[in-house]
Amino acid sequence: MQMSSQPPSPSIEGESWPARRRSVLDWLIIETRNERFIDNILVDMCERLQAVGVPVARATLHFRINHPQWLGARILWRKGLAEAEIDLYDYGTQNTALYLNSPLYVINNGGTEVRTNLEALTEEQSQNSLYADLKAEGLTEYIAWPLEHTLGKRHVVTFTTDREGGFEDEHVGLLSDLLPALALVSEIRLKNRFVRTLLETYVGPHASEQILAGATTRGSGVTVGAAILICDLRDFTKLSDLWPRDDVIDLLNGYFDAMSEPIERYGGEILKFMGDGLLAIFPLSNANAAENLLQAIREAEAAIAILNKDNAQKGREPLGYGIGVHVGDVMYGNIGSRRRLDFTVIGPAVNIASRLESLTKETKRPVLLSRAFVKLAGCASSMEHLGSYPVRGIGEPIEVFAFSGNGPAPVLRVVGE
Repeated sequence: MQMSSQPPSPSIEGESWPARRRSVLDWLIIETRNERFIDNILVDMCERLQAVGVPVARATLHFRINHPQWLGARILWRKGLAEAEIDLYDYGTQNTALYLNSPLYVINNGGTEVRTNLEALTEEQSQNSLYADLKAEGLTEYIAWPLEHTLGKRHVVTFTTDREGGFEDEHVGLLSDLLPALALVSEIRLKNRFVRTLLETYVGPHASEQILAGATTRGSGVTVGAAILICDLRDFTKLSDLWPRDDVIDLLNGYFDAMSEPIERYGGEILKFMGDGLLAIFPLSNANAAENLLQAIREAEAAIAILNKDNAQKGREPLGYGIGVHVGDVMYGNIGSRRRLDFTVIGPAVNIASRLESLTKETKRPVLLSRAFVKLAGCASSMEHLGSYPVRGIGEPIEVFAFSGNGPAPVLRVVGE
C-alpha cells in the first residue's frame, strides 16, 4: 500500500446535501484516476465524508479475490487511522458459523441492505459477535450494502457510525448514492490486482514485473548472470501409473511445496514447473545468490524428509529427486510463437544444469553442483568432489561435486533483510 497524496476535502457545512454529495462523487469519479490502491481510496473517501458532515466512524470493503491461497480480503478503516488495515481469509471461511451468521452472508446471497441499530439490539442480534463487538466500541448503527461488479460478481461495503441516534436519512442517502461510483472504482483496482496476481501465480513475481512493464514482444529480454537450479522427481511415470489421480496430484503439490517454498524464501525465482520438475534461478545481482541457493537446498531436503515420513505413514514409497546446479549467463525473456509466448531463461548454462540433474541418476547422488558454482559459493571444502564427467552436448568434461548438507553452512542473508 502507498500513502495517498490527496488531502481530504475541506468542510462545506454551509452547502446543501446535494452539493456535499456532488463534491464527494466528483472526487471519487475524477480525482482518484491516478490512485492504484483501493485501500487508499477508502481512507480518503471516509475522511471526505467526515468533512462534509457524514459521521462515518468505521468502514469496510469485502472482496472475493482470485488468488491461489486466499478466498477473500477485508479492507478496514476506523476513525483516526491514517492507513487502512487489510486482512486475508482462507478458503473454507465461507463455511464457518461466523460467516454464515454475518451480514456478509445475507448480502452475498441476494440481500440488498442490512441495517442494524446497535443502540437497541434485540436479544437475537446481541448473540451476533460482530454487532456485540461494534456496540462495545461505542458504535451506534451499522449498514451493509452490495457492491455490484460486472457479470454478476458481488462484493460488500459497510459503514458504521458512532453518532448518537445513528445515521440521519441525509447521511444514508449520500452514502447510497456513492455505491455505483464506488463499485466502478473498486472493480478497476480489483481487476488490476487480479492481473498482477494471475501473472505472479503463473510466471513468478519478477517475470510478472517485466511483463507488466511492457516486455510482451517475442525476443524481448536481457542477459543476466544467475545460479541455476533444475529439479526433477524420480519415478514419477511409475507413480502416476500406479496411484489414483487425486493421490498423484496431492503428491506433486506436497513435493512442489517442499522444493518451492525454500527457493522463494531465499530469493530464487521459479520460472516454470515442467511436469514433475522445476526450473529456478538466483540472480547474481544479489551478492549472496550462491549461498542462498545452497541454504534453499538444505531446507528443501529437510522438507522432503518430513514429507517422506508422512508418506511412509500412509503406506507410500519415499520420493526421490535429482537436482542439478550451475552458474552462468542466461537469456531471460520472451520465447515462443507469434501468439503464444513463454517467459523463461535459455542458454548453455541452463543446458549444463539440466545435464547435471540427469547425471544424478548415474552417480546416485541427489544433488550435483558444477565446479563453476562451487567456486562462486566458496564451498569446495564442504562438498564431495566426484571428478570430471563427460556431458552430452558439451565439448569438455565437467568437474562435478556432490552436495553435502552436513557441511558448514555459510553466513547467509535472505533477500529482503
